[in-house]
Amino acid sequence: MKRIYGYRCTLCGKEYPYGPELMTCPACGEKGILDIVFNYTEVKKELNRDTLKKDRDNSMWRYRALMPLKGEGLGKFLRIGWTPLYESLRLGDELGLKKLYIKDDGINPTASLKDRASGVAVAKALELGYDTICCSSTGNAASSCAGNAARMGLKTVIFVPERAPKGKVAQLLIFGANVISVKGDYRQTFELSKAAIEKWGFYNRNAGINPILTEGKKTVALEIAEQLNFEPTDWVAVSVGDGCTIGGVYNGMIDRIPKILGVQSTGCCPFVDAANNHRDLVPTPENTLADSIAVGVPRNPKKALRAVEKSNGRWIAVTDDEILAAMRLLGRTEGVFGEPAGVTATAGVKRAVQEGIIRPDETVTVISTGSGLKDVNNALRAAGEPFLCEPDIHVLEKSGRIR
Repeated sequence: MKRIYGYRCTLCGKEYPYGPELMTCPACGEKGILDIVFNYTEVKKELNRDTLKKDRDNSMWRYRALMPLKGEGLGKFLRIGWTPLYESLRLGDELGLKKLYIKDDGINPTASLKDRASGVAVAKALELGYDTICCSSTGNAASSCAGNAARMGLKTVIFVPERAPKGKVAQLLIFGANVISVKGDYRQTFELSKAAIEKWGFYNRNAGINPILTEGKKTVALEIAEQLNFEPTDWVAVSVGDGCTIGGVYNGMIDRIPKILGVQSTGCCPFVDAANNHRDLVPTPENTLADSIAVGVPRNPKKALRAVEKSNGRWIAVTDDEILAAMRLLGRTEGVFGEPAGVTATAGVKRAVQEGIIRPDETVTVISTGSGLKDVNNALRAAGEPFLCEPDIHVLEKSGRIR
């Protein structure tokens, strides 16, 4: 493809010509995560502000020139992307911010931002002639892979930790995936998926390994930029697990790059620990209810750390109680229902304002990465149970429930 120069290793910097199935750096092995290097002179011939004004494709495929795809048959896919960017009506005031925007990626086809990566993966698998696509996931990457693959007629083999929420497992089964529930944590789940991919030759959708997936995730940042008339906010906040999403957010920013706030749970925060202690990442326990970011051994550390460092951003961790409170806060003030991992960034913004990391006169975009319907048990844990009442108006009046 004229639009792509090739690959560059994030570890050693060595460059390689573009090949559709090069996953990691041959010199560095599995830790040598690759960047795809684009020829932006060629990209601009297909994609610029004028072409965007004329493009009626309100999906992530409007940015197809910035993806490592031939671009054929994309209109047949589920409609991924071009999700709403809401200007806050109340939450910003409650947090003490000049202006706040909420990017709601929970309304993607399988209800998470991960559809952006899975759409690209499915498109590439079809280009290369695969009939089966495989990944490991704590939930959202898996369901997005299964749903998008089902639409395009691909089979899926999905590995999830035993603790994966039932809502996400239900999605997988409904989409016809061959689901392997692993008696172990995410690291063990990933290793089993890796062995299966090597043994049976499935297409590898694992986000920490496959470099093309970041190119799908970066479209959330491209949308934010376009929706804000290419005048992005001072900060963009995103929850972090493997590191692929935050890496994609950084890749998608153009002209002026906002400061990126990377947010994790205190129960599983290898990036925050590494940044605070000025050391390399070390494996950490996965003790958080935010299952989508419960990744004790991130597979994409270089891209994540680079995103925060190069944008002059910050890392921050919040407790599970703060995450549950953020579910209520975002829902009550803005009508956006996010799952625990989806609202972790909102909890992080609240904490960052309290600690003076984000100033009141600064503007912020917070990305809500997944729907609360993914994890109803924790939603009820956050919100509480409804009031149970006899079908009698006098009983209701005496209860004092309505004032």
